Amino acid sequence: MPRIRLLAGLLLLGLTAGCKAQTSASTSTDPALNRRIELQVRSEFELPNDVNVSIGARKPSQFNGYQTLPVILSHDAKTQEIDFLIADDNSKLIHFTTMDLTKTPGDAINLAGRPIRGNPAAKVTVINFDDLECPFCARMHQELFPATLAHYGDKVRFIYKDDPIAELHPWAIHASVDANCLAAQNGTVYWNFVDYVHSHGEEITGPDRNLQKSYEALDRIARQEGTLGKLDETRLNACLAKQDETQVLASAKEAEVLGLEGTPELFVNGERVNGAVPQDQLWAAIDRALRAEGEEPPPVEAPAPTPASAAPATAAPAGSGK
Repeated sequence: MPRIRLLAGLLLLGLTAGCKAQTSASTSTDPALNRRIELQVRSEFELPNDVNVSIGARKPSQFNGYQTLPVILSHDAKTQEIDFLIADDNSKLIHFTTMDLTKTPGDAINLAGRPIRGNPAAKVTVINFDDLECPFCARMHQELFPATLAHYGDKVRFIYKDDPIAELHPWAIHASVDANCLAAQNGTVYWNFVDYVHSHGEEITGPDRNLQKSYEALDRIARQEGTLGKLDETRLNACLAKQDETQVLASAKEAEVLGLEGTPELFVNGERVNGAVPQDQLWAAIDRALRAEGEEPPPVEAPAPTPASAAPATAAPAGSGK
């Protein structure tokens, strides 16, 4: 489900990911060249018309025959500078991305204290950025378990991170806070709560969509799971009453920094996987991760053949005596 953003049209270029001081105006004395550069950038990245494009001063580059040319995109008070390469003879403009091979995209995700489902020592980790009120997340959650765990056994582990989209799902943050109150005492109880919430979303929302009633339902479910899991009741009640959103918002900020635009979104040992993909595509990513770790993935069992219908008996000819 897409996340609502003020500058949604600029997400491909990450304009809202961080603000930078604008580079000084171009020193070029060729306005016609600057205009051609602007038109190419606008066309290539399909920029909205209310985004301003300005050309910065050229700088030396590490590539022979090319200089670094900053192009500055701005909208209201937000700006982003993007470096291009321009040929010394002004005939080519190149945009490329430098990738840091010392780390993978998921390396910066903070997993400290997060409950684990599956084998804690597994070499493959599936991280899911989850919204407990998101119907797409609920569907993925119900399809992910138990089929994937049954298929991979102790070869994989699952960890959920919070990414509630409050603009669309008003009780999602409260649900994540309650889940984390349980996780602070017992990981299994956390997973029981997540399982329940993802299978009873409409019940929690209620027919009248009363937000206070949704909060009360979530707290009631958390207390019930806490009682079943024999948690410290006093400690749990204090946590539920406090509703400290710090941990949840920090996780959502991680998702934003990673460029995630909605939920569910998964990382399989660093490989990003959209949570809406079919199961076989997720399993393909897990298989790649296992092979990279030197483990052979389990074979996918072929579906059992449908038994052929029994052929109708042939009637014996009349008068045959059979």
